[in-house]
Amino acid sequence: MTRHEKALRIREILDRLFPEVDIPLSHEDPFTLLVAVLLSAQTTDKMVNEVTPALFARAPTPAALAALEEEEIRWLIRRIGLSATKAKNLKRLAALLGERHGGSVPRTLAELEALPGVGHKTASVVLSQAFGLAAFPVDTHIHRLATRWGLTGGKNVETTEADLKKVFPEESWGRLHLQIIYFGRTFCPALYHDLDDCPICAWAASKARKEAERRRNLEVRRR
Repeated sequence: MTRHEKALRIREILDRLFPEVDIPLSHEDPFTLLVAVLLSAQTTDKMVNEVTPALFARAPTPAALAALEEEEIRWLIRRIGLSATKAKNLKRLAALLGERHGGSVPRTLAELEALPGVGHKTASVVLSQAFGLAAFPVDTHIHRLATRWGLTGGKNVETTEADLKKVFPEESWGRLHLQIIYFGRTFCPALYHDLDDCPICAWAASKARKEAERRRNLEVRRR
């Protein structure tokens, strides 16, 4: 089975399992989505959703966020990892949105990635989910599943993004990004996963991949 054939079957399965998908981060507009995605690095969506209501109540706009003291921002997001660094980035990001973009969130990768704390994945999520533009955000979780399924060589997230864009049609990228995340959470965990019982891994993963996963799980259990 070629990668394109696998991708077609995977897309059919994901559409059946997750016909409706919404981004799991609570937000009201492109600005609050940008903030939420930035905060989600190295923490859970659940934790982000617990702290952002208070943050957005104090600072629903870039101007309001830029006006807050950095220490107040840090206090509002204190339950999230790397809160000090994220607070510093958020204050500067908000100021730059006003200085460079008239208080609006830009719509290009280059402009988004130039903002403090905004990497390629965060920028791609905003373009895709806030503006409906063509982008395929790939994080370590999507990278892991795409490698298991034989859709990529698995070198790094950049390679995986390029490989996925080759086998899936552009109009499906934003939807697939969310579907694969939900699939991983529901059916395809990182550890102690029986690939033979997985709706996709059972047929998409190679014998070598299945054996490698079994060995890895045994090693983790022995530690």
